[in-house]
Amino acid sequence: MAAAQKMKMKIKKGDRVIVLSGKDKGKTGDVTLAMPKDGKVVVSGVNVAVRHTKPSQGDPQGGLVRSEAPMHVSKVAHVTADGKPTRVRFEIQGGKKVRVAVKTGEKIGG
Repeated sequence: MAAAQKMKMKIKKGDRVIVLSGKDKGKTGDVTLAMPKDGKVVVSGVNVAVRHTKPSQGDPQGGLVRSEAPMHVSKVAHVTADGKPTRVRFEIQGGKKVRVAVKTGEKIGG
């Protein structure tokens, strides 16, 4: 099996994204963690994994623990102001490399 290639991710922590495929298709959320080496992102409120835990000293109650699992970056797209998905491209503006939404042409982030 080939190792995952590291690529420049166009989605960063804090971006608002929409899920394009899978069980959570259509849901939106903010990226809480980006993992460029693995090509994955963690989105708040999306791809929630439930884990059954036994009671222990650290957690005397035990029970169900819910947490967001990472998902591949290709399954999400940046969201425009009107709530629709868009691709992202890089442009040079004023000597700086900035991210730009393809559909609307608006600058993303700082």
